[in-house]
Amino acid sequence: MRKPDFNDLVWFQAVAELRSFTKAAARIGVAQSTLSQTIRQLEERMGFPLLTRNTRNVALTVAGERLLNTITPRLAQIEDVIAELSALRDLPSGLLRITLSDHAFDSLVWPKLKPVLAAYPEISVEFSLDSSFRNIVEEGFDAGVRLGESIEKDMIAVRIGPDWRLVAVASPEYFARRGMPDHPQDLLRHSCINMRHITAGGLYAWEFEKDGQPLRVRVDGQLTFNNSYAMIDAAMVGLGIAYVPENIVASQLKAGALVQTLDDWSPFFEGYYLYYPSRRQNMPVFKALTDALRHKR
Repeated sequence: MRKPDFNDLVWFQAVAELRSFTKAAARIGVAQSTLSQTIRQLEERMGFPLLTRNTRNVALTVAGERLLNTITPRLAQIEDVIAELSALRDLPSGLLRITLSDHAFDSLVWPKLKPVLAAYPEISVEFSLDSSFRNIVEEGFDAGVRLGESIEKDMIAVRIGPDWRLVAVASPEYFARRGMPDHPQDLLRHSCINMRHITAGGLYAWEFEKDGQPLRVRVDGQLTFNNSYAMIDAAMVGLGIAYVPENIVASQLKAGALVQTLDDWSPFFEGYYLYYPSRRQNMPVFKALTDALRHKR
């Protein structure tokens, strides 16, 4: 005997529960004649009748009653498993490789992603922390974080943070020893702590602005880093002036461990964006990522 088709059993269940071919056909969405023929073929393959029919109603035979009682809980289990698998399909999962600066990681991305990673253990993330400009497609990254002004036009960009600025800071001992600069050009007479952007091809020229007039100053000093936090540590021990993100030295400024200078020359920059190729946007893992990181104004 050929095994019954799964749909045959589902359709038999509908007829048996509703005691009507007309109602069962409407529930399933097929023609009544098609349903009647399918049940008849099922009975022929099994070798015994499952239903008794007359002009008014449909009733179960003893064999039909037994079959219904057997398949009903099993079909329910199958439906539950399929529903669970469908839900699992829509859960964020997979590996993401993200390139971003230490400042973006510590001040924005990590605080926002920690609860997401706890909620979705199937998500794995590899962070590449550096201040260089990376080609995420060529280097195999899924996404990157950059300031809005430096994102390629063919990328999808989602704002994840507010505008921010760099501030010039040094220890009180340094300024007591070397004096406080009044103008960005005065930095040329100071020991400054440089930042090197590897892929940009050189040292970062400190960007200032006042009354709408931009000014860039190429400073010099004893130390060069590619990490903002190392620059802060060097500034705190009196080794020079550092130009670093304001929000990551707020506590040191409040405690008096660092002193800010040239405040009125420090402009705001457009905030950070998460960017990625368009082909990624429909993946559940990217929806979870962008929803968590999106900037709430």
